[in-house]
Amino acid sequence: MPQDDASKPGGCCQPTSSATPEELIARCEAALAAVEPAPSSVTEELRARLVAVPGGFFEMGTRRSTYPVDQDSPRRKVHVRPFLISATTVTNADYARFVEATGYRTVAEFEGWTFVFHLLLDDLSAWPTSPPGLPWWRQVHGGYWAAPEGPGSSIKAREDHPAVHISWYDAMAYCKWAGLALPTEAQWERAARGGLANRKFPWGDALMPAGEYAMNTFQGDFPRLNTADDGYIGTAPVTSYKPNGYGLYNMTGNVWEWVSDRFGAHAASTPGKPDRDPTGPSSGHERIQRGGSYLCHVSYCDRYHVHSRTKNDPESSTGNMGFRVAAAP
Repeated sequence: MPQDDASKPGGCCQPTSSATPEELIARCEAALAAVEPAPSSVTEELRARLVAVPGGFFEMGTRRSTYPVDQDSPRRKVHVRPFLISATTVTNADYARFVEATGYRTVAEFEGWTFVFHLLLDDLSAWPTSPPGLPWWRQVHGGYWAAPEGPGSSIKAREDHPAVHISWYDAMAYCKWAGLALPTEAQWERAARGGLANRKFPWGDALMPAGEYAMNTFQGDFPRLNTADDGYIGTAPVTSYKPNGYGLYNMTGNVWEWVSDRFGAHAASTPGKPDRDPTGPSSGHERIQRGGSYLCHVSYCDRYHVHSRTKNDPESSTGNMGFRVAAAP
């Protein structure tokens, strides 16, 4: 079921299914195992798109959590080795290429439905079912990455938008085909900070630097009215707004991004002995998502900071879940 509590999570929903959870996970594992790597000419091309992020020490997390359940505090010193990461999230065009090459079916396709934010639907009466306590999400049969709002919708003219309705398993399948990987949480935050230390956003501390919108979030009265002052109600093209200091786009806002780590509390760093290339807990089902989405709003979920994190089951997918890819140098 969808996750919701007094901490006001990011609106991520966990689909239910006619299959048992164990059957669904087994299906996801089997589908992932069946993916064959792309030819070297393709993997080399995809790798060449990645941007180099320098290794080094940085302060990860925040001094004080807005939502303690997120476990994004206290700050701790972390060291990561140099790595490569994509400048943008994986686009609809990218994911379409993968699906065409492999015939892969996402979790939403296998399940036959997904959750779509209500303001993106033309006829709410056609989709009356919502998760408990989350009336702004509607269960839409036939919705998936290539039909983001359900039957009759498409990604035409949105080829450069992030692929959404993507589960962690769906992201991992793409990575396996592409010869790449999901970033670790530490890599993701190092990249998101863009070389800045202890700042809230990839560009600094101001929500609107120089009075301008710098990311795609929710403006207006959540969840009833999105004024789209930043230019978008749903997803934005992946190169919208200015990149950060490492040349990376939309590290906050737009879509939640899966990382490789399982969710759990961070081990407290020992003074003088920082964590080195941490990879998260060794056990646990839920996986971490970073960066917030177009639904983040200060009144409900201000998880649009470089330290912000949430969690979801790896077989979950909704209209504000995407990913970017990484690799060792």
